[in-house]
Amino acid sequence: MWQRFTERARKVVFYAQEEAGRLGENYVSTEHLLLGLVRENDSVAARILDRIGVSLGRIRSEIERQVSRGDGRLGQDMQLTPRAKRVIDLAYDEARQLNNNYIGTEHLLLGLIRGGEGLAGRVLSKLGVDLDRTRREVMHLQEGGETGTAAGAQARTKTRTPTLDEFGRDLTELARSEKLDPVIGRSNEIERVIQIISRRVKNNPCLLGEPGVGKTAIAEGLAQRIAVGDIPDFLKDKRVVALDLAALVAGTKYRGEFEERMKRVMEEVRKAQGEVVLFIDELHTLVGAGAAEGAIDASNIMKPALARGELQCIGATTLDEYRKYVERDAALQRRFQAIQVREPSVDDAIEILKGLRPRYEQHHKVEITNDALDAAARLSDRYIS
Repeated sequence: MWQRFTERARKVVFYAQEEAGRLGENYVSTEHLLLGLVRENDSVAARILDRIGVSLGRIRSEIERQVSRGDGRLGQDMQLTPRAKRVIDLAYDEARQLNNNYIGTEHLLLGLIRGGEGLAGRVLSKLGVDLDRTRREVMHLQEGGETGTAAGAQARTKTRTPTLDEFGRDLTELARSEKLDPVIGRSNEIERVIQIISRRVKNNPCLLGEPGVGKTAIAEGLAQRIAVGDIPDFLKDKRVVALDLAALVAGTKYRGEFEERMKRVMEEVRKAQGEVVLFIDELHTLVGAGAAEGAIDASNIMKPALARGELQCIGATTLDEYRKYVERDAALQRRFQAIQVREPSVDDAIEILKGLRPRYEQHHKVEITNDALDAAARLSDRYIS
């Protein structure tokens, strides 16, 4: 269901689940979807509501005033209510009418307005958000090539790498847009990644470390260096793209569908002639990914391209998972060069926190002192293992 959703639309659904849990419900209804839409406050839907003159805070206040609270007994799998499912169906219908291939936050907003029987629809109607005006605003933004619209996502797929754009996140582009957190320290690890990428053979780094030590941040740090040009010449035109294996597997019910997607991704990378470096978090999930009866998994699909040098990849996984899955496959292990990523020292952690402090202060609307950062790092080191 979700593979055609833009990244922001997926975040709305994730936030909706969080809001439902916060309210003690074990299902996601229309009001939770609208609360999720309100939380994604830099989206196309948020800009449309602002143009209409309806504040996100007012929407939240109205819902919080009317919403019912559950008993807090949360289930493992949070399902959509029939009305919420209808909103998703209506969002797909709105995207089809607008000739958009992707479902964005604007389509979810239109779906919530059309599904007017639920609490979300009633709140939007009460605040004066009507369907025709909202549709006109959506079309106005899309005709103007507004960044972030689903039409913009559709336009982006008219590149040399449409499948990769659909199933990956361009970290280099996110770095240029300043949408990644700053990477403090880790210069040695980033330099080591650059050295390995520059090799003629065995030029695929694999970052090994415990969960939370900052393996993904190293890939983001490389993307940020590329974005600002602080990089050797051979890397200046490269894109670091994080491949979402879960999205690649999602919806592949029949034999051969996953292999077809993987081969399209690899063909696009090959045609890019070295421009793309894939980043695969949880590298060990390659082993077995997409394997069904009579099918081959992702690692076996990728190994020939890695061996021929047609594909460059940065992997990240834990040492235990590396030993359990990757080391057992000698052909796969040979393609990667391991880099140990160790937990930062207390002093390094304090410097990292200082670098991230402005973003957390802005998000939480608080002032964070140096003493608080110092205490957080030192007490965590002492009591959390």
